[in-house]
Amino acid sequence: MTIDMTPIPELIARKRDGGELTADELRGLLTRYLAGGMDDAQMAALLMAGVIRGFTRAEAVTLTEAFIASGDRVDLSALSGPTVDKHSTGGVGDTTTFVVAPLLAAAGCQVAKLSGRGLGHTGGTIDKLAAIPGLRTDLSIAAVRDQVERVGLAVAAATADLVPADKRLYALRDVTATVPAPALIASSVMSKKIAGGASTIVLDVKTGDGAFSPTVADAAALAELCVAIGEAHGRRTAALVTDMSQPLGDAIGNALEVVAAVEVLQGGGSLRLRTVSLALAAAALELLGRGTEEAHDEVTALLDGGAAFARLADLVRAQGGDASVLEAPRERLPVAPVVRDWAPPAGTVDRIACRRLGEIAGALGAGRERAEDIIDPAVGLEVHVRLGDVVDASGASGGRPAVRIHAADEAAAERAASALDAAVGTGPGPVEAPPLIHRRIGFADAAARA
Repeated sequence: MTIDMTPIPELIARKRDGGELTADELRGLLTRYLAGGMDDAQMAALLMAGVIRGFTRAEAVTLTEAFIASGDRVDLSALSGPTVDKHSTGGVGDTTTFVVAPLLAAAGCQVAKLSGRGLGHTGGTIDKLAAIPGLRTDLSIAAVRDQVERVGLAVAAATADLVPADKRLYALRDVTATVPAPALIASSVMSKKIAGGASTIVLDVKTGDGAFSPTVADAAALAELCVAIGEAHGRRTAALVTDMSQPLGDAIGNALEVVAAVEVLQGGGSLRLRTVSLALAAAALELLGRGTEEAHDEVTALLDGGAAFARLADLVRAQGGDASVLEAPRERLPVAPVVRDWAPPAGTVDRIACRRLGEIAGALGAGRERAEDIIDPAVGLEVHVRLGDVVDASGASGGRPAVRIHAADEAAAERAASALDAAVGTGPGPVEAPPLIHRRIGFADAAARA
């Protein structure tokens, strides 16, 4: 491959002045950066110019291609069924993978999901799985393929050889305030999904205080770009823009979120988590050719009939975990030694600082600020109130405590309770809650693409 050798300062200046870089120029820059021919200061300058001036759709597609080319690709072509992957852009109380992946496997899809660990206010799927005793996520690609062929799904930790260029660039973005460019987010997300090998990709793009895209317009633009990149790489791709102005499920914390997902799979639990999970699973089936109502009816029947729960148990057993914990997860998963209830003053809930709730759970030990931080699987929050709910004089809403704190010790519980005073508030009401699903993107020609 011939590498474009245009002087690096010239290319940085062009992007600084609002110009567009060609595919060869972008690939050349990334190749030189990975080989040591472009230093961090120059790459940071290019990234900042792109954040301020914007990257074009063509540049985002090229960045995605370059990220994919930098490492391994997973080949799922030998699998017997349709391969599907699902990705969320991250949020608070978002445990949809534990519901959606088993649902899709029960529907005859094959789901090979390579996931990451949590960082900051958002949780990570691998950390949640680690709360299940004995369960392994360090699977080889060959082991993932074999398990998917046998039981329909596998969820494993992404290897260091999958899109390493993105990992290197993201580390630089994280310390130079250049994370929030839509093209950089989209190329990062889609490079991992495309390299993961699935032929059908469903995206859950979050919007609101707890998301990386604060407005619906921002989230929709990101979703449209991700869908365009997926389609450009020959993948059936669609997205839902869903609300993250308040937590999705009731649980924020690793074992607690496993409990929340299992309760949905057993027919109860959070209605919000159930609704979004069904919508995402149905979206995948739409991309495979089902009608909208047919897809929704199919996944609802698989959820309510117990087939999806059985597939989650299959996954746990296949990856060495103790599937018996799923029968009584609140008793058999890790439990925090201190549990304390908290409530705002009586009234109608009119303020929920979603991101702050994620941060409070993280400070309890449920998350990490640095990659080397240790997770406590038992701690976190159960948040049983949403905007518009009424809290009575006893501190309950609908017969449940407004918030339940799960902490490692009394001091940590006290700090969390103090922080909650500024995170959840009440007023006289009434309060109108935002819709749960804001937009559907990429479905217009789903049947034709199937």
